[in-house]
Amino acid sequence: MFDTRNLTQFLPQKMRNQLDAYLEIATLFREISDPRVMASLGPAGVRGLILKRGKQDVPTKIGASHDAHFDWGYPSDMPEMRALYSRAKLGQWDSDTRLPWHTNVDPLSPERPVLPPAFVDFDRMQAEMGVRLNALEQRKFLHSLSSWTLSQFLHGEQGALFASAQVTEAVQFFDGKLYGATQVMDEARHVEVFHRYLDEKLNRLYHINDSLFVIIDALMSDSRWDMKFLGMQIMVEGLALGAFGSMYRMTKEPLLKELLKMVIQDEARHVHYGVLALREHFAKELSERERQEREDWAFEVALLMRNRFLAYEVYEEWFEGIVPREKWRLFAGTVPGMQEFRQVMFSRLVPNLREIGLLSPRIIPHYDRAGLMKFYNGAAADRVTGEQMIVELDRAA
Repeated sequence: MFDTRNLTQFLPQKMRNQLDAYLEIATLFREISDPRVMASLGPAGVRGLILKRGKQDVPTKIGASHDAHFDWGYPSDMPEMRALYSRAKLGQWDSDTRLPWHTNVDPLSPERPVLPPAFVDFDRMQAEMGVRLNALEQRKFLHSLSSWTLSQFLHGEQGALFASAQVTEAVQFFDGKLYGATQVMDEARHVEVFHRYLDEKLNRLYHINDSLFVIIDALMSDSRWDMKFLGMQIMVEGLALGAFGSMYRMTKEPLLKELLKMVIQDEARHVHYGVLALREHFAKELSERERQEREDWAFEVALLMRNRFLAYEVYEEWFEGIVPREKWRLFAGTVPGMQEFRQVMFSRLVPNLREIGLLSPRIIPHYDRAGLMKFYNGAAADRVTGEQMIVELDRAA
């Protein structure tokens, strides 16, 4: 990332913030060396990062182009996928009866906080940003941050709902279509529960983060079924699974904890689905050039997802005009809770990329420079069930 302080010190703060945002975008896309990856992410990047299409308070229309793959022979062509389909049918749940919606949720409660006070180092905030928040302001700030985080979960689930419907049409094996139909139902339920929690319990909803918008835009408009799989099942769902797990471990709010417990068990199946679908396809059906394109694309999306958790929307609400944007970026990148989110998110993602063949010696140095190779030897999604994840998270709490 460029250091803009010497270049912009004489500009008004608003102009400095805008220039910092543009330089951040330029830095991100400067790293894209493969023109095919730029062709995939570039238009979505313009719409999301520059035109701010996700923040215009109107429905977004994204042109979708893919072939619907019909198989009139109805083969049972993937036994492991058929077994996952059986598990998914048994794992369906009704949010109205399964979750304790009667629970009274006070987002400012110090006894049952949605996010714990330790999520943010408020002493560092004062030292590095020059902002001092009293006890009540700290709880209000955490309310904003938890609402923003859950809002991004909600927006990601809407993207997953539409992408899973596309994948069900386009996937090349029939057992995958049967499983995919269960995921469409899962994602609809996730949209329902996250929206209800934000609307009824936190009374807040934030716009979609620009980086997340770019990824969803690129996925929905890509015509290749395996790219939709890679982007949604491995990248978005894999990283979300880690983030859900972090919040499940941290929160003391009982309704949210139970909600996340149920969602995590669904999401673990979704990422497992992606690994099963892509492992053999990438190894046997793609040319080396095509595989390398997907490898580069996955790395760029990993960087976008890392930037997703800088919470600029919360900065704009609380500190814009008071604190320079670059100071917030440096602070937000090292907030204890956000660091844990990223740690757990990438511990889920990197092993899955390894398992499907997108961590070759060619790309490993890029992940190493980003500090992500420490997760290389973790268990991939086909080795960890949602139930196992919950046991591990409860043990770590």
